[in-house]
Amino acid sequence: MNFRTLSLGILATLGLPAVAVLLHTAVNAQEVEPILDTSRAMVQATEQTQERIDELDSRTQNLLSDYRANLKQLEQLNRYNQSQQRQVDAQRREMESLTNDINNIASLQRAIQPLMEDMVEALDQLVEADLPFLLDERRARVERLRALMDDPSRSPAQRYRLVVEAYQIENEYGRTIEAYRGDIEAGGREYENVEFLRIGRTVLTFRTDDDQTLMRFDPESREWVDLDMSFLPDIKMGSRIAREQIPPDLMFIPVRAPQTETGG
Repeated sequence: MNFRTLSLGILATLGLPAVAVLLHTAVNAQEVEPILDTSRAMVQATEQTQERIDELDSRTQNLLSDYRANLKQLEQLNRYNQSQQRQVDAQRREMESLTNDINNIASLQRAIQPLMEDMVEALDQLVEADLPFLLDERRARVERLRALMDDPSRSPAQRYRLVVEAYQIENEYGRTIEAYRGDIEAGGREYENVEFLRIGRTVLTFRTDDDQTLMRFDPESREWVDLDMSFLPDIKMGSRIAREQIPPDLMFIPVRAPQTETGG
């Protein structure tokens, strides 16, 4: 008996219905197995696809983050470049201004040199027309300025600064009080080491140490004239104030009273 005969015998022993069930189960198993295989393959493919999607999503997020960071950096760079450009424009304008100034230096020097020479001459006229205080010092200052005008080693700016300083010194004389010693010729007589007192540009007096001579300079006659001895205490006090030996105080000074012109 072969295997086929045995199988048929066994089926015959089981009966017809049982044979049908077995046959149906075998057929269903044969049909379902490929479907299951297909499902398993689809599941595996889905998992692989999902992994691929997750990987692409992660890369997309990284690229998006990098893009946003680069975009912000680009904005910062643009703002920085704009700031630098404004600075460059300002420097360019400054360079143009300096270039114009340099081009105008020659013409400015030609204009300022005669002006400074006129200022020196005007200063000399002021010294000679003013009260004759510290004449040697003031005249020497004017002569130094004259020599300065022809000194090639000094720049126009240095010359102008020294001229202005001389004017500032002269301006200070008009609002200060000063006592100093010196020699003077007045009334045909030589006086040595007398005490001068200058009160602004209003009064200039001198007195001898023995208080026997007290004189003032008269601007109208351009001469030294005797001063009433009643002013001697005030003149002495003025000298002490000028030397800062006592604090400033009220004092009488010998000035000519203003005159009123009357019609005839």
